[in-house]
Amino acid sequence: MIGLNDKVTVVTGGGGGIGAATSKRFCKEGAKVAIWDNNLESAQKIENFIIESGGIAKVFACDITSFNNVEKTVIDTENMFGPIDILINNAGWDVFRPFLKTDPNLWEKIIDINLRGPINTHYAVLKGMAERGKGRIVNIASDAARVGSSGEAVYAACKAGIIGLSKTLAREHARQGITFNVVCPGPTETGLLESFLREADNPEKLSEAFRRAIPMGRLGQPSDLPGIIVFLASDDAAFITGQVISVSGGLTMNG
Repeated sequence: MIGLNDKVTVVTGGGGGIGAATSKRFCKEGAKVAIWDNNLESAQKIENFIIESGGIAKVFACDITSFNNVEKTVIDTENMFGPIDILINNAGWDVFRPFLKTDPNLWEKIIDINLRGPINTHYAVLKGMAERGKGRIVNIASDAARVGSSGEAVYAACKAGIIGLSKTLAREHARQGITFNVVCPGPTETGLLESFLREADNPEKLSEAFRRAIPMGRLGQPSDLPGIIVFLASDDAAFITGQVISVSGGLTMNG
């Protein structure tokens, strides 16, 4: 992709699943990657892999639900690498459970991680981008936000909020050359999906049902996502903002 060499790129939740695959791909494109994660063991493995592969990466312990911690991590990141050029909001978490079997404590945790956290990172990073008059933000939402998903009511609401936030900020900052786009994974073989399948009565049957529902006949892999994420962060996508793209093997075909 054009224009990613030496770009300072933050990937939240960059230590596992889609985030890990994305961190590796940005480094392959020549970016300097700040892996923001609270699972330091997993994140450190990704940092080590990238450095051994000749890339530049650094893990920063970050709790995105704490605005003060996010602001501190921005300072630490920029002290090491320089101004942040690209923000990938990937961190997320959920428990698959029918809405009436959830409770306010669970809602609060889901909202904190999936909506309040990205709001925190947007605000903390966007201030510098606005001053410099450039930047790329790519938010990882979910097809649950576009079409609904049983057992994910609050999560889907949060991800729908991320789509609305992205479109609004895309309008507010378009004249500053800052773009905001959203990537929505479909069912993807990550730790989140594995936890969902573990709670099912018949995990193998449910997994096969997912596969049959997807026109391409398979579940998504973390490696299916970085291509579009990197593209939207590159100079090739300079005239694209406020858009939502599903990566779901054709499961969702929204216009």
